[in-house]
Amino acid sequence: MQGKGFEPYQGKTYPLDEVEYRSKSFLEFMEKRRTVRDFSDQPVPQSIIRNIIMTASSAPSGAHKQPWVFCAISNTELKSVIRKAAEVEEYQNYHGRMSDEWLDELKQFNTDWNKPFIDIAPWVIVIFRKAYDFENGEKKKNYYVQESVGIATGFLLSAIHQAGLVALTHTPSPMNFLGRILERPENEKPYLLIPVGYPLEQAQVPTLERKKEDEVIIWY
Repeated sequence: MQGKGFEPYQGKTYPLDEVEYRSKSFLEFMEKRRTVRDFSDQPVPQSIIRNIIMTASSAPSGAHKQPWVFCAISNTELKSVIRKAAEVEEYQNYHGRMSDEWLDELKQFNTDWNKPFIDIAPWVIVIFRKAYDFENGEKKKNYYVQESVGIATGFLLSAIHQAGLVALTHTPSPMNFLGRILERPENEKPYLLIPVGYPLEQAQVPTLERKKEDEVIIWY
């Protein structure tokens, strides 16, 4: 629903020392977020996935158009169909579509065209972006769609981490097969496929180093 009129801002503010503490503690918490490929099949209740997705849907968007749809999939047969279709595209990527340079960059992650996490993770969230909507049968353009859906995805990943779950941002490009399998309308285009669940007890992640402050911040 679009916004109508104005209302008082109800966000909370804090004394400066608490602002400092909260900003630092959240930084430390988010620094522990990692992409995980080793999922447990431990179930996750639908209510938790709902909370996570609705957190993502609270993100800002161009003209408040909210140009996204989140398809939450737990059906094992449907996940298997998605996995097989994704692996067809990924096989092509690893055997000709990707440049040698790109393949070399991926070696540190020990990935290939096999994507078992789609079957194993209890949930797969497929995000669709909408270039336009229909209101009362009339086509209405959405604005800053790519940016808006990107911000919502960031909210989604933060909410997953905050809940103590893990995720993997997967882009089996081209992804048009997702629209066909999930029978989505023409105005929705697949953006990301994100398995969500608990990490396998023996889960491993690559040893990585994030960029330092002086590499990502320029003060003026």
